[in-house]
Amino acid sequence: MENSKQARLLLKKQLADLNKNPVDGFSAGLIDDDNLFQWEVMVLGPPETFYEGGFFKAHLIFPPEYPQKPPKMKFVVDFWHPNVSKEGDVCISILHEPGEDKYGYEKPEERWLPVHTVETILLSVISMIADPNDESPANVDAAKEWRKDYNGAFKKNVRKCVRKSQECL
Repeated sequence: MENSKQARLLLKKQLADLNKNPVDGFSAGLIDDDNLFQWEVMVLGPPETFYEGGFFKAHLIFPPEYPQKPPKMKFVVDFWHPNVSKEGDVCISILHEPGEDKYGYEKPEERWLPVHTVETILLSVISMIADPNDESPANVDAAKEWRKDYNGAFKKNVRKCVRKSQECL
């Protein structure tokens, strides 16, 4: 219960900070004004990438233990990317539980740390969009296209998602 109260206060502050000082590349707000643990974010496709011009809606779901535990992020629109599962789940190191990686792939300092905020999460996601980690894909098919047919099939699939995102506005 105490964790949940602290999380609520922190999330309220982070939302106020983002509203006061918006950050280029995304906007964020609550899905439901009565629930600080569920956010909707709009990620703008980074300039000079195939995603440019896209408006990608995602949800950030925070656990009651936030900031000790990371939120989950899921795109709720089609998003073709090596580090986003076909179901929309974002797979990025800073959203992985803190501590040692049982597979030895990530260093503890690359994983979730309580100092992360919604802003640092979303800036990391924007960076991931522009520069995927194809060594540890959540979408193997997208990773294969990224490696083998970047300017062909990969570009075509991404641009399809961008067009679809523009139609959903």
